[in-house]
Formats: sequence, structure tokens, C-alpha cells
Amino acid sequence: MMILGKIFLILLLLSSVFSIASSRRGHSSSNIDWWCNLTPHPKPCKYYIGQMNHHFTIKHRTELRGMLVQLALKQALIMQKEAHDFEQNMETKKHRTVHGDCLKLYENTIFHLNRTLEGLHDLKRSCSPVDAQTWLSTALTNIQTCRTGAEELSVQEFMVSNVRTNVTEMIRNSLAINMDFLKENSHNKHTETTEEAFPSWFSTHERKLLQSSTIKANLVVAKDGSGNFRSVQEALNAAAKRRNKIRFVIHVKKGVYRENIEVAVNNDNIMLIGDGMRNTIITSSRSVQGGFTTYSSATAGIDGLHFIARDITFQNAAGAQKGQAVALRSSSDLSVFYRCMITGYQDTLMVQAQRQFYRQCYIYGTIDFIFGNAAVVFQNCNIYARKPIEGQAIMITAQGRGDPFQNTGISIHNCQIMAAPDLKPVVDKYNTFLGRPWQQYARVVVMKTFIDKLVSPLGWSQWDGTNFALDTLYYGEYENYGPGSNTANRVKWSGFHVITSPVVASQFTVNGLLFGTTWLPTTSVPFTSGL
Repeated sequence: MMILGKIFLILLLLSSVFSIASSRRGHSSSNIDWWCNLTPHPKPCKYYIGQMNHHFTIKHRTELRGMLVQLALKQALIMQKEAHDFEQNMETKKHRTVHGDCLKLYENTIFHLNRTLEGLHDLKRSCSPVDAQTWLSTALTNIQTCRTGAEELSVQEFMVSNVRTNVTEMIRNSLAINMDFLKENSHNKHTETTEEAFPSWFSTHERKLLQSSTIKANLVVAKDGSGNFRSVQEALNAAAKRRNKIRFVIHVKKGVYRENIEVAVNNDNIMLIGDGMRNTIITSSRSVQGGFTTYSSATAGIDGLHFIARDITFQNAAGAQKGQAVALRSSSDLSVFYRCMITGYQDTLMVQAQRQFYRQCYIYGTIDFIFGNAAVVFQNCNIYARKPIEGQAIMITAQGRGDPFQNTGISIHNCQIMAAPDLKPVVDKYNTFLGRPWQQYARVVVMKTFIDKLVSPLGWSQWDGTNFALDTLYYGEYENYGPGSNTANRVKWSGFHVITSPVVASQFTVNGLLFGTTWLPTTSVPFTSGL
């Protein structure tokens, strides 16, 4: 209800913008046509702005941007209602699973569109062009995630929707127009520094909080009953009820917690701290073969802003035979995972959306085991390929950037890519690749990383043997080392780049990809902002 109330306030606010515009000199459909022709989808832009029945002239890109986001929000509300109307037709578990996913994802889309509008039109809640691009990218990714789940479980009702197409096109238009504002600020983006520092989302207090050996917890979870709760989700539910959304620490004591957990979109500033990644384990075994979507298979699903996890393991124990089975799914903006283990087989880590940072983590998997459409940097992490099913190839990444204006990508910086113990004895039997393009504009860069001999000399793989996205993807390697790092025999696609310029490489650092110096220092995780 609170979100809807804010939506109506924003719509009222923007209606006043249109009223002011309507009083300006002369109606000009050619003016609207000119502005809409700057977008990748001019037809719906012209139609929906024309439907406003105002005689106005658009004077600036700022006005057009606000209109496009507002129109996307209006269509998203209609899309949400359309999804609610399907509820009476939910006959099977698959239908109910997809329906539940899509309702959650659509609500999240509305949340981020509304958040963007608030930031663009309320001086007290102003957002940077980077924020707007991040939140608009997230809104678009959520809609695609719904569609992907429907395809996985063959739920036809959610595969085709004219309203969803309208929302998608209006968000794409918003991304394209906002990119101009992003470019104007780009001179601040790539400040070069190599010193060890703290990412700037983190305050001095949180810096100390993350590195301290003794942290005072707000709640304690313990299997033996010595804490406030026996399950992690119970503690998260209690935290969600608090009015003040300042940093809230939940200490999860040593133990194996067999549950699926979720940090909801309005449950901000949660910190989960375990007793070490080998001691505190959250595990479950949902999978697509078990009737879940990839999205809903996650052992841990994180949506609330500014989430931090430290010294904990997220595991999906479904096994290699069960196909897609996510251990950790995160779309938490400005989130940090420090000294965590994320372990599974196919689709282990879903970095779904927004800005994320992983430091000194251990990640295990087989196929597409780091995938999604976040802007994410892995730094000083150990990435382990496990033994897959006979005949399968190992794919470390599958990046999901579906629009050229999304400010997303996977950066693997100063890490180690190696064979896990079960793969080592048979490493020559399996082909291992750094990644394959899940979506049209997939973007992955590996920098200053040790690459062991398991990685194929080709380095990168096609998607199921097709030529999909080979010209539109961006794959890059910069100053890697180790027996698998030689780029002499890498793929010859136009989208693959052996990066030699530190200026180009710096675009994929914490500072370049995440604008990390503006938020990471508040988390107190150690990080390198530049190369």
C-alpha cells in the first residue's frame, strides 16, 4: 500500500509537469515525432505521448525522460493487473510457481520505476544518471526473468503479452535517453587508482563492522535454541517489521540450516554474518527438474538494498543431474558478499540485477554458474569448475545483458580460475570456457586473473553452437596469467577483445563498472577501486 501511495503521488506530480507543458506555445506533433525518433522504439513513444491529449512542446531531454518513465510505470501497473487476473487459472504447480515469480518480479519492476521517478523529480531524493540507468536496467531484467521462467516450465500464458511488450519498449526508450545524461557525467567515472581502499558505499561504522572479530548482533540464529530464533528466515521476518531501516545485524551461528530464505525488497540494510563459510551453511535443493523456475530454485533470494553477507555458505545441494539449481540469487543494489562460499552445479550464482561486489569468495559450479544481468565485480575470489555430467562442457559465465544501454556486466578481477578437486583428475575429458552469451549484448571481462590449464585455448563458447550475439557481445581479457591465459588461439569473433589499454580495462573495475568509490567504503570490505 505504501508503494502504491507513492506511485499516485508521483503520477500527480508528473501530471502537473504535463499541465505546465500544455500551456506552452503551440501544439506540435512534429515536435513529439522528432523527440520520439531519438528512441529505439519511436512508435509506442509517439502513440502514448499522443494519448495524453495535451497540446505541448517538449523542450528538453529531461522532460522526455520523465514522460517515458512515467508511461512505463503506467503500463507496468496494467501488466501487474493482467497477471493478477490469471490467478483464477492457476491449475497446476507449474502455473502457480510462474505466477508467483512474475507477480513478485512485476512488483519489483514497479518499485524500481517508481524509485526512478522519485529520484528524477524530487530534489530531496535525487538520483544520479547511474542510479537511474541501474534501476531502469533492473526493471527490464525483471520482466525478462518472468518470461524465462514461463519458458522453462512451458506456461504459455506468461510468454505472450502485448502489455509486457509495451512496458519493455518504454523502458528501453528510457534507458536510451538516460544514457545521454550518463555520458555527460562519464568524465567522473574512471578515476584511476590502484591503492587498496574501501569501496565507497560503506561508512566508517560499517567498515569497522565488517572487519571486526566481535560484532554485536541485533538478532542471533542458533540451531540449538541458544539464540533468538532457530531459522534464518524467522530472523529475517522479524527484521522486516522494524520501522527504522538502519543497518541490522543477524548472527547465524555454526550449523547447517536447511531452508530457503528471502530478503524482501523492502527489507533494507540486512547483514548476515556466520561463523565461517565452513561452519555456517544455508542449504536447500530446489531445481528446475523439481518443478521450480531457475529464479525460484534459489536457496537464498536477496532483494533488499545494501545487503551484506560475511563468513557464510549458500548451497544448492540438488546435484549435477537436476539441471538449473541456484544457490544464491541477488538483485540487491549496492550489496556486498565477503568471505562467502557459493556452491552448486548448474546456475550456482544468479547475479540477477543491480550493483554487487564479491570479495574473497569461493564459487563452485559447472554450467553457467555465474550468470545474470547485474553490474558485478568479483575481486580476489576463487572460482572453481566442478566435474559435470558426462558429455557436458563447463561454462563459467552466462551474462544476461539484453539491451545495449544497460550498464551491466560481469568483471572478474584479480581472481583465480581453477579446477575443483573432483574435476582435477579428469580435467582433460571436459571442455571449459570462460563464458557463453546468454543474451544479445552479453558483457564479461577477465582481468589480472590466474587462469589454470582447464580453460580451453579458445577461451569462450558459442551459445548452443549458434552464431547468436557474436558480433554484439563484449568479451575481454586483460593481463591474465597462468597456463590457460594465452590469448593466441582465442576465438576470432568481432565481439572478443584482447585488452591492452589500461584506460579501457579501467571501465570494468570497481570504480568503472560499479562507481564503487561512491558506496563501497561504507561497507568496510577491502577493495581495489582501480586496476
